[in-house]
Amino acid sequence: MSDTTTPPELDPNDLSEPLRRALGERYLTYALSTIMHRALPDARDGLKPVHRRILFAMRELRLSSTGGFRKSAKISGDVMGNYHPHGDAAIYDAMARLAQDFNVRYPLVDGQGNFGNIDGDNPAASRYTEARMTAVAEAMLEGLNENAVDYRENYDGTLTEPVVLPAQFPNLLANGSSGIAVGMATNIPPHNIAELCDACIHLIKVPDARDDTLLNYVPGPDFPTGGIIVEPAENIANAYRTGRGSFRLRCRWEVEDLGRGAWQIVVTEIPYQVQKSKLIEKIAELIQTKKIPILADVRDESAEDIRMIIEPRSKNVDPAVLMGMLFRNSDLEVRFSLNMNVLIDGQTPKVCSLKEVLRAFLDHRREVLQRRSRHRMDKIDHRLEVLQGLITAFLNLDRVIEIIRYDDDPKAALMYEDWSRVHQDTLARAMDERAYVSPLAGVDVSKLAVIADAEAQATGVLTESGDTRAVPHSYAGRENGLSDVQAEAILNMRLRSLRRLEEDALVRERDTLMSERAGLEDLLDSEDLQWTTIADQLRATKKQFGKDWVIDGVKRGQRLTTFETAGEIEDVPIEAMIDREPITVVCSQMGWIRAMTGHIDLNRELKFKDGDGPRFIFHAETTDRLLVFGSNGRFYTVSAANLPGGRGMGEPLRLMVDLPNEVQIVSLFIHKPGRKLLVASTAGDGFVVLEDEVVAQTRSGKQVLNVRGEGVAALVCHPVSGDSVATVGENRKVLVFGLDELPEMGRGKGVRLQKYKDGGLSDATTFERAAGLSWQDPAGRTRTEVDLAEWTGKRAGSGRMAPRGFPRDNKFN
Repeated sequence: MSDTTTPPELDPNDLSEPLRRALGERYLTYALSTIMHRALPDARDGLKPVHRRILFAMRELRLSSTGGFRKSAKISGDVMGNYHPHGDAAIYDAMARLAQDFNVRYPLVDGQGNFGNIDGDNPAASRYTEARMTAVAEAMLEGLNENAVDYRENYDGTLTEPVVLPAQFPNLLANGSSGIAVGMATNIPPHNIAELCDACIHLIKVPDARDDTLLNYVPGPDFPTGGIIVEPAENIANAYRTGRGSFRLRCRWEVEDLGRGAWQIVVTEIPYQVQKSKLIEKIAELIQTKKIPILADVRDESAEDIRMIIEPRSKNVDPAVLMGMLFRNSDLEVRFSLNMNVLIDGQTPKVCSLKEVLRAFLDHRREVLQRRSRHRMDKIDHRLEVLQGLITAFLNLDRVIEIIRYDDDPKAALMYEDWSRVHQDTLARAMDERAYVSPLAGVDVSKLAVIADAEAQATGVLTESGDTRAVPHSYAGRENGLSDVQAEAILNMRLRSLRRLEEDALVRERDTLMSERAGLEDLLDSEDLQWTTIADQLRATKKQFGKDWVIDGVKRGQRLTTFETAGEIEDVPIEAMIDREPITVVCSQMGWIRAMTGHIDLNRELKFKDGDGPRFIFHAETTDRLLVFGSNGRFYTVSAANLPGGRGMGEPLRLMVDLPNEVQIVSLFIHKPGRKLLVASTAGDGFVVLEDEVVAQTRSGKQVLNVRGEGVAALVCHPVSGDSVATVGENRKVLVFGLDELPEMGRGKGVRLQKYKDGGLSDATTFERAAGLSWQDPAGRTRTEVDLAEWTGKRAGSGRMAPRGFPRDNKFN
């Protein structure tokens, strides 16, 4: 992409160019445009071009904070037509954000109408709303008419716009900024103006101050929505030192006593940039999915202020535990990132520390002070020039009247006349036009040379504009004559000004201006005096927008966001938050599951869907966890508290876990920690696994028994009890061997339990050898075989035919 040379074989008249160069140049142009003119704010005034143009256009429309409102459509239209040739919707959205006190710490636009709310509702259309500037915006613009900053042409060259605003306070940190450019981004939180002014004053006193010292004045962000920052102090210091980091921000809440031991939590402030409506939806979803069982309800009682009510399921719940779980699972706690990537001098993007940002602002303020002082000296010099001419006119009033009354070219005559006292005393007053002697008598005016005033030019003030005619001019060789500026002022003077009192006023004004000019010269010559003046300006800004600053009758100047230490959130298991109640779990043959209240009779007749029937039914408690073993060899975990009630037919178990439709439920039972399970497949492979290792943490379950091969599926899952294993194949051969011959595994295919020529495993179980192997015969009687020598062998043997009376379904029922 760096290759920008023209290949010699290309015809200069040919418009084609290499694709590599074309793409490189165009993408680089786009990237630079995005970085410098759209996404990144200027470190000096903290604004992006669109915001700067909005404020400047409102100034041009004279929308002061004490004046009237204008339609937002008019404002956005002027911005788009004069300065910002982009969509009016984007301009209006940017302007609306500047008016939202929940988005901007110090609003720059005073909106009238619907400008959106903290619930995330959009502003009304621009034709319905009106706006004007706030006092904060006027502080950003103060000095524009005093040559405080440079101007540049707008996009079509018909108007000019400021390159940067004078900015009385560090707006970059006061209101923050965010944006995404090409290959870089920025995200700066808002801060408190009073604290920023104190930090700037300290930096003026101690230019080499460290970032850690500045944190004594700026402890951290101050969000417009308040909240509590719980980030450790060392992390905050490191973030401001490097320009990158993050802050943990929590809501502000309190416990409201309802009497008789009942209580509820009231949230009065939510984290910055969190939409209240979506936050409530998220908490309601947590209640619906029972991720926080101790949470009963959430509702919004907000009016002008924020009031979110969170109700616990039981008054015995610890409020801190409940809020800790909400912090972890909702946006009641967020992490706001800091990335102070800004444009230094409006040109160079750089990730700056707190000190570097404040230094860039202070250097800008010093330049603004110098430019405004020079501009004021320009005005004073011009006025002093005029005053000197007016005083001269008063001292020689009769001669001035003669020249104006009788001369053909009064301006040239006034400039050429010798106004020295010696010469004027020799002149006699002309009583009529014939007695009048013109200063230009016998003089060829066309040959007179007009030169700039050497003294005015030497001051270096009036010539800064680049226009040589801005300097007073007079005729060469006429040291006692008037300049063109003085002559013009005398000619424009009103007759009513020709009185003695007016002369005294001119002398007093001249003396005052000369004194002011001397002060400005001292200011420009002294760097210390400049910094002292800037510090005084910052103190005045702090007083204006400090703790007593009011918006809509509410004091908003004091710090809104406070700091606290984040306590350790106790990791409470779900079971500990669920009320322990007896239930009866019922699962049908088609996989519909429900939980009936209380321990009912297991032989009671229950209702099922047509074509369905009972499969699993057992007593449990709401604090239990249920394990589901599928024919795919995966274990799934279901909380008993999340089971649907027993009034209907229940819900499909496949909706609660990711159980594929082709997979059958092999076993469903209560999880008991520390127990062991025997798992086996239809191929006759199996092993022993610890029950604690099969508990799944996700809906997708946990693969334990590998079942590979055509027709192979998981078949057996029984709790281990005893010291022996009995297996029976589809060929009705039974094999008994020691439990110690089976390995304990966490996952795998397992080892061969029984060998088959045809078919596979039908069932397997564990038992105590001394007590014998039991089963139910076809008549329903329990039969126990103690002498098992005939069927005992080594693992993976073929076994012997089952004893007489063994169930025909080949199951150890």
